This record gives sequence, C-alpha cells and structure tokens, in this order.
Amino acid sequence: MGTIAANDLKTKGIKAIEEALDQQPDASVSVRGQIKYVVMRPEHYQYLRECELEAALAESKADLIAGRFVKETVDQHVKRLKQINKSAK
Repeated sequence: MGTIAANDLKTKGIKAIEEALDQQPDASVSVRGQIKYVVMRPEHYQYLRECELEAALAESKADLIAGRFVKETVDQHVKRLKQINKSAK
C-alpha cells in the first residue's frame, strides 16, 4: 500500500489520491508520519464489503451446523434479551 503525506494532500488535493491509486487499489494517508486514513477505489471497497458478507455467511452456516443457535418466538427473544441486559448491569 502506498502512502500519501497529508501535506501532499493539502497541496495536490484529489490529484494526490488519483496518483496513489493509479497502480494499486488502496493507499494510506499519513499525518506526521503516522497512518491515519486509508483511501481506496469504490470497486475495491465493494469487494471488501462482499468479503465481509461472505465471511459472516460462512460463520452463520458453521453455527447452524454446530447447533449454535436458539429457536424461539419474538416474545421469547425479547424476554431473553431483557434478561441478558439486566445481568450485564
């Protein structure tokens, strides 16, 4: 991942981001030598979001297969959540 110095961002504006993303899908923005932000092309962001959703789906499927789920009515669910919240206090 390339790095854009905050000063370059101030002086060059969006052009600094365009240049950094010309050869790579993302780039970091450093402020006083520390990475503070990451910029990326929308396509790369969408890809990462899809990866997150796929991972969540795989985790849910694994939970179902392993029996790690609760089958209950809405009222039972709300009651259980209230009990959980009381115990957390």
